[in-house]
Amino acid sequence: MSELKPLIVVAGVGNGSGTGGSTARLFAKNGYSVALIARGADSLKKITDEINSSEGDAAPFAIEAYNAANVSAVFVKIFEKFPAQTHTLRIALWNVAEGVFKNFLSITPEEVSTTFSSSVAPAFAFSREVILKFKENDIVDGTRGTLLFTGATASVRGNVLTSLFSAGKHAERALSQSLAKEFGRQNIHVVHAIIDGPILTDNQRNRNTKEWEKNEDIRLDPDAIALAYQYVVGQHRSAWTWELDLRPAHEKW
Repeated sequence: MSELKPLIVVAGVGNGSGTGGSTARLFAKNGYSVALIARGADSLKKITDEINSSEGDAAPFAIEAYNAANVSAVFVKIFEKFPAQTHTLRIALWNVAEGVFKNFLSITPEEVSTTFSSSVAPAFAFSREVILKFKENDIVDGTRGTLLFTGATASVRGNVLTSLFSAGKHAERALSQSLAKEFGRQNIHVVHAIIDGPILTDNQRNRNTKEWEKNEDIRLDPDAIALAYQYVVGQHRSAWTWELDLRPAHEKW
């Protein structure tokens, strides 16, 4: 039997200009097939075509909304496209950010429910599908696979206007830590990354000046975040990282 090709699943690609897109491009260059999950079919097609035109192997999987049912369902389609006979899931990245930024007393019960159903619940569903698949893998270089979570400053610290967003991010961080404890002993590596600062995305470019865009001291480059993810994926099992803390050189903390 020929060697199985490694697969990475990236949830939360957006328009491809941020962490999800950079991670997908990097691992495609490293020989991985890439399953891309996002809500925008047009932006998904764009980054898929970009990767494939560069001799990569990517496929788009658009979902209407992030919820537990949709996330579980999309994995069926992913494994139909990349079946066990030809591929093995080795990396999965949960890069989804959902939140409401409002004064606490302005937040409605409906917004609380929606935030948790569109962030925490699908993170649990994503993790379940990934870990079940990892458990089928042989141990290669000390691991069955790596599950990555993109967190935020709000994962560890609340602030004005972030009570709801931070609650969701705290929950995702706690989930990742619990999974690391439970499944590390099965050679499944779980990593949480605190992204402490603004990332150079199209949205941030539109909100900031050209001087801000050019100043690498004050914002994170998504390609650099992807390289950090590549580093932890390649770590030896005797010295695994659970949590990374990434920030630009001049971030105020």
